[in-house]
Amino acid sequence: MRSYAPSCCLVLLLSLLLSGPEAIGQLTGSAHAWGSVVMAVDLKGPFVAVSSGPGHTLALMEDGSIVCWGLSFVTECQVPAPNSAFIGVSAGSGHSMGLKSDGSIVVWGYNCCPVGLLDVPEPNTDFVAIAAGSDHCLGLKGDGSIVAWGSNFYGQLNIPQPNSDFVALSTTTYHNLAIRGDGSVVGWGINRLGETNVPSPNAGFIAVSAGTSHSLGLKSDGSVVAWGANWDGQLNVPSPNRDFVAVAGGTGDSLGLKADGSIVVWGETLGIGPVPQPNTGFTAIASGGSNHVGLKSDGSVVQWGSQLNGPAPNAGFVAATGGSCHSMGVRADGSVAGWGCPECWVREGPQPNANFVAVAAGKLHSLALRADGSIAACATEVPPPNSGFVAISEGEHLSLRPSESHILALKADGSIVAWGYDFYGQVDVPSPNSDFVTVAAGSLHSVGLKSDGTLVAWGYNYDGQTEVPPPDPTYVDIAAGYGHNLALRSDGSIVTWGCGYPFVLPNIDYGQCDVPDPNSDFTAIAAGWYHSMGLKSDGTIVAWGRNNLGQINVPEPNANFVAIAAGADQSIGIRSNPATRFVDFARFPNCFDSESPAPLACHLFDVNGDSYVDLTDYALLHPLLSGP
Repeated sequence: MRSYAPSCCLVLLLSLLLSGPEAIGQLTGSAHAWGSVVMAVDLKGPFVAVSSGPGHTLALMEDGSIVCWGLSFVTECQVPAPNSAFIGVSAGSGHSMGLKSDGSIVVWGYNCCPVGLLDVPEPNTDFVAIAAGSDHCLGLKGDGSIVAWGSNFYGQLNIPQPNSDFVALSTTTYHNLAIRGDGSVVGWGINRLGETNVPSPNAGFIAVSAGTSHSLGLKSDGSVVAWGANWDGQLNVPSPNRDFVAVAGGTGDSLGLKADGSIVVWGETLGIGPVPQPNTGFTAIASGGSNHVGLKSDGSVVQWGSQLNGPAPNAGFVAATGGSCHSMGVRADGSVAGWGCPECWVREGPQPNANFVAVAAGKLHSLALRADGSIAACATEVPPPNSGFVAISEGEHLSLRPSESHILALKADGSIVAWGYDFYGQVDVPSPNSDFVTVAAGSLHSVGLKSDGTLVAWGYNYDGQTEVPPPDPTYVDIAAGYGHNLALRSDGSIVTWGCGYPFVLPNIDYGQCDVPDPNSDFTAIAAGWYHSMGLKSDGTIVAWGRNNLGQINVPEPNANFVAIAAGADQSIGIRSNPATRFVDFARFPNCFDSESPAPLACHLFDVNGDSYVDLTDYALLHPLLSGP
C-alpha cells in the first residue's frame, strides 16, 4: 500500500514557488547578445566537434550544422546557407572554415590577403581536413597533399616538399604543422622561437597542435613532446607524461586530454583559470590563445579562459550595457559581470563587486554606478566629487583610439557631469545645466531629457542629431546612436531624429530612424551605431536599421525579454525564463488516504500572470506527491 507524506503538498508548493530567481521582486534573467558579439549560446549540444579561435568558437552539431559564438566583427559567426552537411570546423582569427561531407570547403568572415581567405582554390573538392590560421587557410586533400591560401608573409603557404603523404595538420597564428604517413612531423612558417624545429626522434607522432609560439606533438605511446617558446612553462609537460589522447596549444599554456577523460593544463594560466569541474568525460579539446573549449561525451561543450559566451552563471541580470568589444550586466544582487573582449572588469568585475545598480561601457572604459551614488571607473577618472550620481552613459566613436570616448553622468540634483573626448563640444553641457532626468551619450554628441519634456542635444551635428523635436511632457526615456537619437513616449511610441539631416551621406542611412509599424506598446529603447531597438510590453524585441553583422536578427524565441541594450554593432537582451510567481491548486488530494485520491488541478503562472502549466491529470502528479 502506497501512502502520501503529510508534507508533500507543502514541499511541492514551495519548490514551485522558488523555481526561479524572479519568484519575488524585480524581474531578472539571462543576458543574450547578437550582432558583432554572439553570446549565450546553448552549449548542451549535441555537438560532435569544436574549434576555438582567439575571439570566437565553432561547434559542429550532430545534424551537420554549425553553431558559433564570440566576437563576430566581420561575420565570422554568420554561417553561410545552407548550414548543413558539415563534417569539420576550424576557427581562425577573423574567419571561419567548414568542411562539407562532399569534400568541399566553405570559408566566411574576414577576406584579407592577395589570395582572399574566402576564395578556396579550385578544384574545391576531395578535402578531408581543414585548419584556419590568423590570416591563412590550410586544406588536406584525400591524396595526402596540402592546399594553402591567404597571407604568405611568414612563409606559411610554402608547403614543404614533397607535398604528399600528409595525414593530419594544424595551424595557428603564423606557423603550421603536419604529420606524414610515417609518423614524422613537418613544420613551416614563422620560426623565431623554434616552433617549427621538431625534436628528435621525429617519429611516432599521431597528432599535433600549433600554439601561438610553441608546438605540441602526441606520440603513439601516449606521451607529449613540446617545442618552441617556453617563457610561461608551456613546454613543461607534467608527470606522468603518458596516457594522453589529444593535445591543444594555447598562448602561454598547453592542454592535454587523458585517456580517462580528464584535461591536464600546464604553463601560465593566470586570467584563464582551471578546467571547470567536474574534470571528467571529455573527448576533445581545442584552444584559441586563452579561449579554451572541451567537448564532453554527452555532446555538451565546456568553455573557460574567456567570457565569450557570457558570464557564469548567466542569470539574475536586470540591466546591461554594450561597448564596441566588451559588454557588462548588473545583477539583482548588485554584482557586475562582463563578457566579450577581456577589457576592464570582464574577467572579475569591479572590486568589491557589490551594491551596483547600473553599468556603462565604451571602447576600453567601464563604469558602474553604486547604490550610494558613487561611480566605479576603469581606464578613466571620475571628476570629483564622486557622489550623488543617479545615471551614467558612455559614447564611443568609430575611431580605433580609445581616447575618443566621452561620458555623461547625471546627478540627483538634475545636473550633468561630462568628461572625455570633446573635439565637437560633446562634453560642454548647455546652460542651464539643471532639471535633467536622464542622459544618453552618442558617438560624438550628447542628449539630455529635462523634467518638463524638453530635449537638449549638443556636440557633432552632421546628421542633424542635435536638431531636437519640440518639447513633449510625455517623453520618458532617450537613446543615442552614432548620428541618430530615439525618444520614448509614455504612450509606448518612439520618436526619432538625426539620420540624414542636413548633409547625410548615402551609406549612413540604414533605416535606423524608421520605426516599424505598429509604433506602439514599447517600454524601452536602445540605439547602436546604426541600428535601433525597442522592447515591447509583451516581452518581444523589435530591431531595425543596419544589419551587416546580424544585429537586428533577434534570436528565437523572441519572448520574455525584460531589458535591452545596444553597443556599436551588437544588440543585447535580458530574457526572463518563465518563473513561477504563484500556484493555484483547485483541489488537493487527500494526503493521508491513498485509496481515495481526489483529482488535482494545478495551475502554474509565469511572471506575467499567464498560466503556462495546467496539470489536471492525477496520474502525472501522483508520483510527485507520493512517498516510498
